[in-house]
Amino acid sequence: MQALKLPLLLITACALLAAYLLLPAVKTFFDASLAAFTTLDQSAIQRFIQSWGPQAAAVSFFLMILQAIVAPLPAFLITFANASLFGAFWGGVLSWTSSMVGAALCFYIARILGRGAVEKLTGKTVLESMDGFFARYGKHTILICRLLPFVPFDPISYAAGLTSMRFRQFFFATGLGQLPATILYSCVGSLLVGGTYWLVTGLLIVFALAIFIVMAKKIYLERQKRP
Repeated sequence: MQALKLPLLLITACALLAAYLLLPAVKTFFDASLAAFTTLDQSAIQRFIQSWGPQAAAVSFFLMILQAIVAPLPAFLITFANASLFGAFWGGVLSWTSSMVGAALCFYIARILGRGAVEKLTGKTVLESMDGFFARYGKHTILICRLLPFVPFDPISYAAGLTSMRFRQFFFATGLGQLPATILYSCVGSLLVGGTYWLVTGLLIVFALAIFIVMAKKIYLERQKRP
């Protein structure tokens, strides 16, 4: 199975590259998507997604995967846009589902291509910092990092793919860990403008820190009990 994954990944990458280079419509769409996302402006992302009308949800799905693999930028901007366009519930479902697909792809890219390729995608320093989380928290790393909005989402996914962690364990911890933030971001996404944006972001960081402290204390106490 592993022997088949690398050729399949390479064929897919080559097909996407060929489509980008040979099909003007694909190139235009990709460049416009990247340009909208790299503005780091929720309103610009929202307008871009909305401009696709009936295909808006599919475009949002693509953007979430794009930011995971090509442009490791804040995914919460898409979550806010989704909440504003599709409502808290369906926007949240779309954000959660697409980010899960993006995380899975990052995991398998790392598992198939190895550390050298991951270092080029994330940067050696970033990857080493992710290694530190795994060394410190072991099997709890994914859940803890998913609960912290200031820990990069995608580098953790790549780093997990370089460990012996089973995909099922990674996928479950990712889905559970990102759920609180997705719900909160989706509930307030349509209200985030100007100062409110930073107020809510600050509150979410405080919330995540509280969870982190509780879990870190629990893990520490468990380790102290070991002989």
